[in-house]
Amino acid sequence: MKIAVLKAMEAGESRVAATPDTIKKFVAAGADIAVEADAGAGSAISDAEYKAAGAAIAKTAKDALKDAAIVLAVRRPENLTGFPKGAAVVALMDPYGNEAALAAMAKAGLSALSLELIPRITRAQVMDVLSSQANLAGYQAVIEAAEAYGRAMPMMMTAAGTVPAARAFVMGAGVAGLQAIATARRLGAVVTATDVRPAAKEQVESLGAKFIAVEDEEFRQAETAAGYAKEMSKEYQAKQAELVRTHIAKQDIVITTALIPGRPAPRLIDKAMVKSMRDGSVIVDLAVERGGNVEGAKADEIVNAGGVSIIGYQNMAGRIAASASALLARNIFAFVEPMIDQESKALTIDREDEIIVGTLLTHDGAVVHPDFAQAAKTAGKTAGKKEASEPSEEGDD
Repeated sequence: MKIAVLKAMEAGESRVAATPDTIKKFVAAGADIAVEADAGAGSAISDAEYKAAGAAIAKTAKDALKDAAIVLAVRRPENLTGFPKGAAVVALMDPYGNEAALAAMAKAGLSALSLELIPRITRAQVMDVLSSQANLAGYQAVIEAAEAYGRAMPMMMTAAGTVPAARAFVMGAGVAGLQAIATARRLGAVVTATDVRPAAKEQVESLGAKFIAVEDEEFRQAETAAGYAKEMSKEYQAKQAELVRTHIAKQDIVITTALIPGRPAPRLIDKAMVKSMRDGSVIVDLAVERGGNVEGAKADEIVNAGGVSIIGYQNMAGRIAASASALLARNIFAFVEPMIDQESKALTIDREDEIIVGTLLTHDGAVVHPDFAQAAKTAGKTAGKKEASEPSEEGDD
């Protein structure tokens, strides 16, 4: 069985889906590996390292894809040319709002497996891509903020006087937020944090930060069974916004991480809040890919809003690609390895396995995930009508 590892083609994407460490493990599991040339360049992994680990280096994506049973990529491939029919494609698929792309993958006969849909069950913890990448994103958010802040983070007492500690406020205490809290604390900042999930209070305080929230009855019930934050009522959002409004004016660094899967990012900070912060303050918006938590944030830009820097990097984990790729590749190996039959060394997709049920988007020419099947069917019909109505490029002879 052949596994192809593709080079990321998206702008700003420097991660890779396999490392020499996981290549060795795949080879030991009985797979032949073809890595597209320079696939690991953005993560400081050379082709020579892949070759030493047991992979063959393919000059092009087409060469890597030839006869591949499994294709590993960081993000969902847009160009499906050369993908073998029946191959399993494992990547961050970004399925929400991209039903037409899913329909195209189904039409190409591919089995698309979405890494971000891996269920949060004990058996799948080692496969949890969202957690591993969010962890790094939270860390890097603080590093980027410290760089832009231009002042010392910890309190320093010197003969020339005292440098006050930076005040950092983290909005959202999921994986990224908790790591941001821990990192800011390590750097010496005075840290506060907020979240709509009651369970987050204890986690925040265990890291040495102060918890900020309107703790009413709605707050005490604001968590789904899966551990995600629920979307709060307009009334609660107004009360929380007022509390945050007064708190944020006193902060030097704010990091926002609020994001509900499949929905636009909730607006947490408006222009008035930004304006209330002193010159030189920094805001990092980790939800900018879904519209952003901060009014005025722009994707992959640092916006100067009246002296306040708003950082909106979409792929924060990718800014420390070597570490991000190492964790991502381990997640992917843990996800893919059970699909390799130990006796035949062939790909087996067990449609009864709850991890496969949760992640399989397309299979046998159809979109099979219940959350996307109907929308993808509609999108596919629309795309088909559009193609049929477009004039031929061959001309009239």
